Amino acid sequence: MNHPLVLILMTGVGAYCAWLWFTDLRANRDRPPPIDPLVATGGRLPGAEPAPIRSVGIAVAGVTLILAFETWGESILGLTAEQSKMTVLLALYSVVAAPVIEEIIFRGYLVVTNRRRAVVWAGAIGASAVFAALHPFLWRWDDAGFVRTINAKGVFSTAVLFATSLWLYAARLAAWNPQGSLLPCLIAHAAKNLGVVVIKGATGFISGWW
Repeated sequence: MNHPLVLILMTGVGAYCAWLWFTDLRANRDRPPPIDPLVATGGRLPGAEPAPIRSVGIAVAGVTLILAFETWGESILGLTAEQSKMTVLLALYSVVAAPVIEEIIFRGYLVVTNRRRAVVWAGAIGASAVFAALHPFLWRWDDAGFVRTINAKGVFSTAVLFATSLWLYAARLAAWNPQGSLLPCLIAHAAKNLGVVVIKGATGFISGWW
């Protein structure tokens, strides 16, 4: 995933998905809202609906608190020096493309619909567990193949990702986002990743362009 060509390709994919999603969002401003805000209909990408400004603010405030807890927790647990290094190209991908791709897949398509609230949230919990596990903190893939890295840093970072995912599901499903828009999720996810990039830059964990 850290190969420059892969990152360039994935950044392009993310930018294209963002263009499609925002094109749908502009078109949907003039259409009546869907009967079920969690179901994409009529060629719409999931969650391509308007959102109140306050819903975006609430979503960003939530991820900011999570990031503050993550930074504090790593300091208290003595894990700060175990941060992974990041290139400028990876930082660009994580802020521009990863939020779009991951939000459309997880908070967009991987949402249980037409079921009781408890079932919807059970689905969100399961999807969040998958979301967290897919990030390479409890494992890595290198020249030696697949290696498990179950240690304090891996467990803590995975738990933070799980909590972040649950909060982003809340931002999609909450009453303060009445049309189930993905916009609060997209902006909050990008804000969280940008915060990580800023912290890594300030602590010397960004090195090289690619």
